[in-house]
Amino acid sequence: MNARMKQLAIVGLGTVLALIMIFLGLWQMQVFVDKGNRTVQDRAEQPPVALLDYVHADGTVGDIYGKRASVTGRYLPDRQLRIVADDGDVRLLTAFQLADGRILPIVRGQTTDPASAPPAPAGERTVTGLFLPGEGDSSTPVGPGELASVRTPLIAQQWPERILPGFLTLDADAARAQGLAHGEVSLPQGDGSFQNGGYALQWWVFAAFALGMSIKFAHDIGARERRRLEDEATTQLDDFAQPSA
Repeated sequence: MNARMKQLAIVGLGTVLALIMIFLGLWQMQVFVDKGNRTVQDRAEQPPVALLDYVHADGTVGDIYGKRASVTGRYLPDRQLRIVADDGDVRLLTAFQLADGRILPIVRGQTTDPASAPPAPAGERTVTGLFLPGEGDSSTPVGPGELASVRTPLIAQQWPERILPGFLTLDADAARAQGLAHGEVSLPQGDGSFQNGGYALQWWVFAAFALGMSIKFAHDIGARERRRLEDEATTQLDDFAQPSA
């Protein structure tokens, strides 16, 4: 096998090994993401806790975001906003006043026809749902009394009362009891196992090393071959320059 073929074989082998290691790294990263998402889902499926045990009157918030929570209060029917999605579905966000006067925004449910949606039930009641800090920006165009996403600063501009730092989305059964579909919930991305993330990075480092070493070996073969050819050329010149006897 000549030098050029050796170079191609070594670089080809290094490339194949690098691709395998990149694939293994991607697989480990997917495991990392899946574990994180399972953790978030498991957290959202835990039994409900008392919201006010974690959201304190001084504004501090404990480990409650992403968990199901229960709280007692009463709806304020005149404090309602429509959260408009790109597909036309509308979530009804209604103010829920607690005993201390604070307001908890609650997504009561979802509908395609907000004009005919049932009003919020009257009287004091205990509700349960998933508590989240808020949602990201959205470019969906909205009109008066509408928002594109649930964001506390925007809600505070509409409602004068003191707003809790987060919102609740009612469970499916509670939404159906009010004649609404279950409101869409976007769970945050979770952190997976750092071990799996580390394995992914290791595989990618190995891939870079394998490819780099194969290129180096191919370069060394080429350098040796050039030196050999130079030595042969020098020997031939010396032989040609030698005077004949």
